[in-house]
Amino acid sequence: MQTKQVISGALAAALSLGLVAQVAAADDKAAKEKCYGIAKAGQNDCASLSGSHSCAGQAKADMAPEEWKYVPKGSCKSQNGLSADEARAKLKK
Repeated sequence: MQTKQVISGALAAALSLGLVAQVAAADDKAAKEKCYGIAKAGQNDCASLSGSHSCAGQAKADMAPEEWKYVPKGSCKSQNGLSADEARAKLKK
């Protein structure tokens, strides 16, 4: 009986740690924004705006307007970055 309680307690603790990590990740994302045109080759955070790939780390060129990285909210412009609308407009040219 004692062994079952120890295992149950350990499992409950492990599951609760996963929930805490998800909440922390959600809070972290809320304090950030996507900034286009600042990612170096291979250092983008996710899919390109143009749809040429769907994964992080697949940018082929530095500072491509369709590639983005998460940055602290409000810091994109100071890094010479673009909003999604500005990046779309630049891609259409």
